[in-house]
Amino acid sequence: MKITEIEISAINLPLIEPFIISYARLDTMPSIIVKITTDTGIIGYGEGVADEHVTGESQASTFHILKSTLAAQLLGEDPMQMERIHDVMSKAIFGVPTAKAAIDIACYDIIGKALGVPVYTLLGGRYHEEFPITHVLSIGKPEDMAAEAATRVKQGYRSFKMKVGTNMLEDVKRIQAVRANVAEDIAIRADVNQGWQSSSQTLQALNMLDGVSLDWLEQPVSADDIDGMVEVKSKSPVPMMIDEGLRGFREMREIIAKRAADKVNIKLMKCGGIYPAMKLAHMAEMAGIDCQVGSMVESSIGSAAGFHVAFSKKVITSVELTGPLKFSKDIGNLHYDFPFIRLNEQPGLGIDIDQAALNELTIKKERVCL
Repeated sequence: MKITEIEISAINLPLIEPFIISYARLDTMPSIIVKITTDTGIIGYGEGVADEHVTGESQASTFHILKSTLAAQLLGEDPMQMERIHDVMSKAIFGVPTAKAAIDIACYDIIGKALGVPVYTLLGGRYHEEFPITHVLSIGKPEDMAAEAATRVKQGYRSFKMKVGTNMLEDVKRIQAVRANVAEDIAIRADVNQGWQSSSQTLQALNMLDGVSLDWLEQPVSADDIDGMVEVKSKSPVPMMIDEGLRGFREMREIIAKRAADKVNIKLMKCGGIYPAMKLAHMAEMAGIDCQVGSMVESSIGSAAGFHVAFSKKVITSVELTGPLKFSKDIGNLHYDFPFIRLNEQPGLGIDIDQAALNELTIKKERVCL
């Protein structure tokens, strides 16, 4: 089997409500969709959602790199040879994990369809039967975030990821307000997205939050400040998760060596796709560190890919892949069996593509052929 055509589409996914985190407000989510066609007629879909603050990539740069560099190098390659696919991409260009993730996901979709099995079967089989759906609270006024949390609990949600990180003192009020408005058995995770910057400011915030139960605190310090994470972890009983500080194998080695986190957030867009994500999970497992599979707020394509990784590994104990629930229009049909997500047994990623919706949301398209 050989890759004969790669189609690259830049799309904007419409959000039901603005997505607000410490460094950005988004009303639509820019994404890149890759469609790979093989000489056997099997087609696979992949996705890349870039974030300049995490990997240095943008929608425009990802589109350009796929069109001008990666696609031409991959024509004629066998999509089932994943080690070689990644080696070809790495030799063609350094870094750019989001662009590489789009190719990687599409290849896995093809392999699953060719063999008639779900992607999770290719990764060792399904270990988890289901994961609870975690609702993400965008940054807002403390009372507004608390009210939304209470409303979502009535709808059946049992866990929340709070986005904070704009102002430390206000963030403390946000976390306190949400915790005061929901029962103690409701899980709360606070994601600072590097917003508290330093270990000293983080420890100050945690002192003010003494007595407020949190599942974990995610990436409070700058991404490259692994030593700062070590200090916070050593001085606080709150479990620490690293997100932006983990992109690939080099960072994982340092995190393990310094015991810098209790948990790591693996994202396919940060590490280059399913294949390297599984390697990171194996590294974490050997070090006794729990994992989560997170999201850059992807459509059904990228979200399904993340779920296949998560469902296949015991060491992955939580997921935050709710992109499709945030869109007023999606390009796929990933199904959420609220309040859980359960994967089907369809081959490949297990989703159908809404071609009409894809065409409607596309702002630019290129096709590279043999």
